[in-house]
Amino acid sequence: MATKVGGPSEVKQATAEVQMICDEIKHCAEEKAGRKFVVFTARSYITQVVAGTNYFIKVDVGGDFVHLRVHKPLPHTGEKLQLHGIQISKCQQDPIVCF
Repeated sequence: MATKVGGPSEVKQATAEVQMICDEIKHCAEEKAGRKFVVFTARSYITQVVAGTNYFIKVDVGGDFVHLRVHKPLPHTGEKLQLHGIQISKCQQDPIVCF
């Protein structure tokens, strides 16, 4: 089933590309959370097609989880990834939702 524009995708297992996104914005996530993450492993994600793509990523931070909202602009804009939000104190069972 195709994802409709503006609607969230189904939950997918994290890929190498999603882990690279997490690696690139890790320092921003640490800043917003007010703590350093020794472990920062993407586990699963959903996407939302907008003017670019929003990634909602469940990240294992060593015993607990955070959810990230990362915006990947369209390639022609030349803009970098942006961390638009973080939800902390999540657990493995918490569903990923758009926020």
